[in-house]
Amino acid sequence: MIYANIYTDGHANNSLFGLHDPIHRHNPTYIPRALRETFLANGIEINTPDCNQGHPVSFDIHLEGRPLAQGSTPRYLIALENPYINPLNCNRDHLLQFDKAFSWDLRVQDMANVVPIMYPHALLAHDWGIADRRTIYSCLINANKAYKTDSPGDLYKERLKTIRWYEQHAPGKFELYGLGWDKATPAFKLAGRLQRSMTQAKSKLFGLPPFPSYKGEVAHKSDVLKKSCFTYCYENSTGLDNYITEKIFDALTCGCIPIYWGAGNIQKYVPEGCFIDRSSFESTAEVHRYISQMTELECQGYRHRIKTFLSSKEIVQFSAATFANTIVQAVCKDLGLPYQPTHPTAEAS
Repeated sequence: MIYANIYTDGHANNSLFGLHDPIHRHNPTYIPRALRETFLANGIEINTPDCNQGHPVSFDIHLEGRPLAQGSTPRYLIALENPYINPLNCNRDHLLQFDKAFSWDLRVQDMANVVPIMYPHALLAHDWGIADRRTIYSCLINANKAYKTDSPGDLYKERLKTIRWYEQHAPGKFELYGLGWDKATPAFKLAGRLQRSMTQAKSKLFGLPPFPSYKGEVAHKSDVLKKSCFTYCYENSTGLDNYITEKIFDALTCGCIPIYWGAGNIQKYVPEGCFIDRSSFESTAEVHRYISQMTELECQGYRHRIKTFLSSKEIVQFSAATFANTIVQAVCKDLGLPYQPTHPTAEAS
C-alpha cells in the first residue's frame, strides 16, 4: 500500500471521511469520501497526517490553498473555494509550489501544472412527487454569511436584498432556510456592527425576529426543495466563470426550478431552459412578476428539460466520480502507477 497525507483545516483522525463533518455542520463529505475510495481502489491510502504515523508518505494533498512548509515530498492542491474567500487558490506563485493543482478557475488553467476540474456534486436523483404537492412557492437555502471586506460581484448582499423584498412585498410566497438566520447578518465595519447590535437588541426586547421569513435549519436541503416550486440559487460571487457550486444542482435534482445568479458562463454547462437567469432581471420584483405569470404547463416544461439534462452525458463532468477519477489518474501518472477508473459508492451515500 502507498500512503499519502491529506491536509484540510480543522480535521484530524480522518474526520473528513465520516458521514458527517464534525467541523463544518452540513458540509457534505461525499467529495473527500469519493476521493479516498478511488485512491484505495488504486492501491493508495490517503489519511490525515496523524493517521499516517509510522507509514512512509509518498505525497501530500492539500484541500484549498494554505501556507506551505519547506519539503521535498510531491504536493497536490485541490482548489475549490471561491478565490475571494481564499486568494491563494488563484495565486500563481502559490500554485507553482505544487506538482499539480486541480482548479475550475479559467484564469489559471493556462499554467502547465494546473488540471481543469469542475466543482463536484453527488447528483443524487430524488423522487420529485407530483406538482400539486409543492407547497412552498419559493425559497432560499443558505448560511447567513457576509464577506469581511468589499468583494467584486458580492452576492451575499443580493441574497439579503431578495429576502427583504419578499418579507416586505410577498411574505406568503417565500421561505428562508439555513444556518444563522435567527441572528442579524455578520458585519465587520463599525456602521454594520452598530446596525447588527440594534437589530439584535430589538429582537431581544420586542421578540422581533431578524428575518421573519426564516423557517429554521434543515438537515437535508432536498426536504425543502422537493416541496418548492422555485428556489433562489445565488453563488457567493458573480463574475467567476466556471464557479458553479452545488446550489443549482441541489435544485435540479429535486425538480425545483432554480433562479440562478453566479457564473457568467452557466449556459455553457446547464441548458438555458433548465433555470431562470437572475442576471437577466433588474430586480427581485421583476423576477417575482415573471415567475408569477408562469403557467403550470410552463413549469412542467422546465422540469421535463431538467430531467433530460440530468440524464445526459453533459452532467457527468460535475459528478464526484469524475472529480475523484481525474485527480487519482493524474497522481497515478506522476507516480508511474497503473490507474483503474472507479465509480465510488461514496457519491451515492
